[in-house]
Amino acid sequence: MSAEGLRPKGNRLFLKKSVAQIQKEAAKSELKRSLGPINLMSLGIGAIIGAGIFVLTGQVAAANAGPAIMLSFVVAGIACGLAGLCYAELASTMPVSGSAYTYAYGTLGEVFAWIMGWLLVLEYGVAASTVAVGWSGYVVSILRDFGVADGLFPMIQYAGGEGPSWATPLIQSVTSDTGIASFPLTGTFNLVAAIGIAAVCSLLVLGVSESASINNIIVMIKIVVLLTFIAVGIQYINPDNWVPFIPENTTGKFGEYGASGILRGASIIFFAYVGFEAVSTAAAEAKNPSKDVPVGILGALIVCTLIYMAVAAVMTGVVPYLELASPAPVAVAIDRMGLEWADTAFITPDGSPLNLISFLIKVGAITGLTSVMLVLCYGQTRIFYTMARDGLLPRVFSVIHPKFRTPWIGTILLGILIAIAASSGRLQLLADDPARHGRQPAAAHHPRRLRRGRSRDLHHLRLLELQARQGHRHHRRLHDVVAGRGHGLRRG
Repeated sequence: MSAEGLRPKGNRLFLKKSVAQIQKEAAKSELKRSLGPINLMSLGIGAIIGAGIFVLTGQVAAANAGPAIMLSFVVAGIACGLAGLCYAELASTMPVSGSAYTYAYGTLGEVFAWIMGWLLVLEYGVAASTVAVGWSGYVVSILRDFGVADGLFPMIQYAGGEGPSWATPLIQSVTSDTGIASFPLTGTFNLVAAIGIAAVCSLLVLGVSESASINNIIVMIKIVVLLTFIAVGIQYINPDNWVPFIPENTTGKFGEYGASGILRGASIIFFAYVGFEAVSTAAAEAKNPSKDVPVGILGALIVCTLIYMAVAAVMTGVVPYLELASPAPVAVAIDRMGLEWADTAFITPDGSPLNLISFLIKVGAITGLTSVMLVLCYGQTRIFYTMARDGLLPRVFSVIHPKFRTPWIGTILLGILIAIAASSGRLQLLADDPARHGRQPAAAHHPRRLRRGRSRDLHHLRLLELQARQGHRHHRRLHDVVAGRGHGLRRG
């Protein structure tokens, strides 16, 4: 349905929509209103909690806050809660799928709304492509545990390295010792990442109710895995590791422990919460947006804050916080626990027994990234749907399927574009290669970089991609990271 005829005459660049006009458009929406508060909360949790929860927690604890990272999560959660209240108020007043695009349209004008719409592509479409690359790395890794990956994804050589076929991006970024970058073609592409995007977009075409139901199951698995890690880790906590709870700032530099370290840590882990605003893109499909959207946004923030704090408490309680300064702090924690009792009779191709807890964490990472891909693709399709209704994009993006009542053509087109980006690897350039600057991968979480506004998982997924695609030696390192063996922690 087009919004033409509802738009008042005037200069389009600075044309604003009134709240009444936006509400009138929402009332004529062809989207199906079927999402309740639980579905919306699940969407928020699915978008917020990704694979970077363990990495970011350990990095900030080691460099900034120490055990007081739990307070950093509280501070960041409060800040996100205040922003969430704004989103909840706007979404309940203007129950359409445009999110920040629509809010900009109603307050600043059409030109600012158009700019905001394309900025949201970075948050949803670009981030979904990058998350898909990390998802493919975990899929290949878990298949290799069962001895089937080598047959499906034989190793190939390319200029600057090697990687598994059909799981390596078409274009790689290689930097020489002199600092000159080149972009060789690998002769293959990341089919696994493309399949992941195709799967979630196909689900989105079939209906928002079906997508929400699948997302609920995925989020439940993700939460169960995290609670399992917490429950197992509690048994190995040494309270002495929490002393001092707030390490003293001995350097005088802002952000290096002390009270300033808590605030600096909060500013970094704020990006662990990015994604809660995706709930606002579902306002047009909520049964009662004025009540359900605020519950979904704030409920997701509360649940995620509690989980983040519990994970931080376990990691800093099991391992002294200074030892978490590793590219894979979760491996350090699991190694310290000594989970031999969780070894199974199944022997992996590398000759070691499959550890049940490590396997569950890997499954949790896959399900976590799956829900992130689903919600990001969902948000992107709804943003483009609203922009097309307003005449700022081709009308094809607002065509609604008569049976499924979803913007099916736009979803398919966006799915193709996102899958191409994920399989070609062009988006790896968005996450600076830490090796290019002579840094350890852990430096990818430096606050100066995070303030550039990228998704909180991009740098972590870049590390996973680098490790997963650089041959058997680097794959073993990735396997050791997730399996909990400390000898794979240092970058070669």
